[in-house]
Amino acid sequence: MSNTDIEIVVDDPTAPEANSPAVTSNRAVDAVVSLVLLALAVTLGWDNWRTGAAWDATGPEPGYFPFYLSIILGGASLYGLSAAIFSRREASETFVTQAQLRRVMAVFVPTVLFCLATQFLGLYVASFLLISGFMRFVGKIAAWKSLLTAFIFTAAMFVTFDIAFDVIMPKGPLEAALGY
Repeated sequence: MSNTDIEIVVDDPTAPEANSPAVTSNRAVDAVVSLVLLALAVTLGWDNWRTGAAWDATGPEPGYFPFYLSIILGGASLYGLSAAIFSRREASETFVTQAQLRRVMAVFVPTVLFCLATQFLGLYVASFLLISGFMRFVGKIAAWKSLLTAFIFTAAMFVTFDIAFDVIMPKGPLEAALGY
């Protein structure tokens, strides 16, 4: 038996179920992304045309190059949209299943909440909550390990940015109470 006949199988107990129902198809996602990019191209093209997309006596106006880049983006978006509409191969392919989407949302939602919390609680408190929450609820790690790791990482980040490099980071009420 040669080495090429050996197969290593690793089972992931947290992998999404194979028989999970589809949420959307590749065709739908391609079409939506192409439409969003087309809207962006039209918006950028209009704004750059408004600021000046011609060539005058001194050279290109401020919107000259961005305008033509938005034309290229618009053309690529139209191509992507037509490919999504007329493609037979991608029509039945699943883009994401319910189980996969649930796993993505388990990361996406806390990340959005982290961004919002940073505005009110500051970077360090929000980072502590994000790290400890991910470790505890997504990673299923013991609470004391999650809290300790989050505290050490957040303290190291504070010492590195605020003390050693004197970088201005978003502060919250805790930092204000401690005099930072």
